[in-house]
Amino acid sequence: MTDTPGWASPSSSEPPRDDARPPVDAPAAVPGPSAPPQTTSDRPGPAGAPGGAPQWGQKWGQQWGQQPPGGHRPYGWGAPASPRPGVIPLRPLAFSELLDGAVTTVRRHWRTVLALSLGIAVLSQAGNVLVNLLVKGKTGEATNTLRLLAGLPLELLLNVFTTALLTIVVSRAVLGRSATAGEAWRDARPRLLQLLGLTLLTVLIGPGVILLGFAPLLGYSAVGQDSVAIAGLLTLVGLLTVPVAVWLWIRFSLAAPALMLEKQGVLTSLSRSRRLARGAWWRIFGINLLGHVLALVVAVVIAVPFQILGMALGFEKLSAQGLPDTADQSVAMVLLLSVAGIIAGTFTTPFIAAIGVLVYIDQRIRREALDIELARAAGLPEHGGTDWAGQGDPNPARR
Repeated sequence: MTDTPGWASPSSSEPPRDDARPPVDAPAAVPGPSAPPQTTSDRPGPAGAPGGAPQWGQKWGQQWGQQPPGGHRPYGWGAPASPRPGVIPLRPLAFSELLDGAVTTVRRHWRTVLALSLGIAVLSQAGNVLVNLLVKGKTGEATNTLRLLAGLPLELLLNVFTTALLTIVVSRAVLGRSATAGEAWRDARPRLLQLLGLTLLTVLIGPGVILLGFAPLLGYSAVGQDSVAIAGLLTLVGLLTVPVAVWLWIRFSLAAPALMLEKQGVLTSLSRSRRLARGAWWRIFGINLLGHVLALVVAVVIAVPFQILGMALGFEKLSAQGLPDTADQSVAMVLLLSVAGIIAGTFTTPFIAAIGVLVYIDQRIRREALDIELARAAGLPEHGGTDWAGQGDPNPARR
């Protein structure tokens, strides 16, 4: 590895192989009793020890693989602890460690992370307020739909900036380094146009598949047919495309970090994401789903008190059905909920972005032994000859 965030594989232009990393469950190279360490010593060994070689099992009254008194761990006695120069240990990560790494990134680098996410959240909510004021109650039942469609271009553009800048920050945090907002912008700026194209492509793939699935139903309804059985069958066909769209979303979810950190093109990044996600779809899906659910819970917890406060101050009245009329909110209520959205977005946006980057790093560690390159980039000693004990969790995760 030469520099951060260029995390291309250390090999040549040949695509990395999925079997490049040795199996994580392979036992450590621990010499057995028939081949004890050939350690020279001036002191005579125990009776019967050939050549005066110290027999640890006899000396300490223990068997091979057990730790001697004093906490010292000689060569071959258990696996060394994983190094942790930054927010995650450099080894295949457990489910909880990915979430903890995202939270730790926000906590340790809060000045840069929260400053970026606050600015993006302010711009996002300002756009939402403008859209709400422009279409407020003027289009009847289509108001909420128009709000969503009108805000999509700004949300898409802000999502590109969020992904680009926070990917740089998280990649530095993994190595134990910090990055200012200016440094993140300088590193991310050359890749913004490609990331925009990749984002447009990945965003359109899922809805495009769903629209294609519902096209027969839309065509059937357009010609004025009213057979319930046929309409129900066509609806089922359309619904079957939703899992396909979700499958494609997860399959290409690692493309953006690959584009930013490996400096790949759009199509190459999609291919990299497909290769890295192969065989780990359910794991990546579960991590992303849990991350988004947690972010949604935080957003709701923050928004509910503002909603209640707005009702208490008379900014919003209950409709005849007992629910607020979201299509015709008062200006004061829109502004109050925008404040809640800014607070929620400031904390949830970097959390979601960090999870995406850490999942990408975890998959490369599992498939391409990226942890070795990361350790070198972080300036850690090589694994071998020097113990990494004390720099990480001594209980490595297993795939």
